[in-house]
Amino acid sequence: MGEATKSKLAGGLLGIFLGSLGIHNFYLGYTGKGITQLVLGIVGWFIFGFTMVISGIWGLVEGILILTGSINKDGQGNPLKD
Repeated sequence: MGEATKSKLAGGLLGIFLGSLGIHNFYLGYTGKGITQLVLGIVGWFIFGFTMVISGIWGLVEGILILTGSINKDGQGNPLKD
């Protein structure tokens, strides 16, 4: 376990506002989840599909979970700083 280097506030706000593109997951080091959300979001933009809605809701929920402390570690297991 290392020192907290990623901000909980930044991660949460990225999830709420840019969550459909998975930006918060890239920021926190969850690259696989970030790529999945990015693909769902981009595919949704091109086909005006349900995948964009799913990715957006997923990002919003994760953003709230980050801000409330339910998600409290980055992709390397380091705690998020307040």
